Amino acid sequence: MKDTAPVEARCDHCKQPRPLFLFEPEHGHLGAGMFTCRWCSRDKQELLCVRCWGAEKEREENDPSINEDAETMRKICATNARIEERREAKAAADRAVCEGIAAATGEAGTTTK
Repeated sequence: MKDTAPVEARCDHCKQPRPLFLFEPEHGHLGAGMFTCRWCSRDKQELLCVRCWGAEKEREENDPSINEDAETMRKICATNARIEERREAKAAADRAVCEGIAAATGEAGTTTK
């Protein structure tokens, strides 16, 4: 039977011996901000207890630069979706015109013979 007890060690933040988790930020960056972000500029991510992990997660969620990047990315994705919808609508309209021309050409060819 495997031992499923959590691994306990000293938390990198509060230095208390507790079950630990690896804090991995859930964000990306669009520009130069990635070099100054407090999470991404670390050499290695910290092992944190639940309490410290929650505090880091809350700081990340409230970081204005990360939130600005996320909002900008949402706008970019929405714009790309609108552009793709327009492109598909134009392609459908072009196909309809071509099919209409082909049908008219076919009808003209059968009536002149």
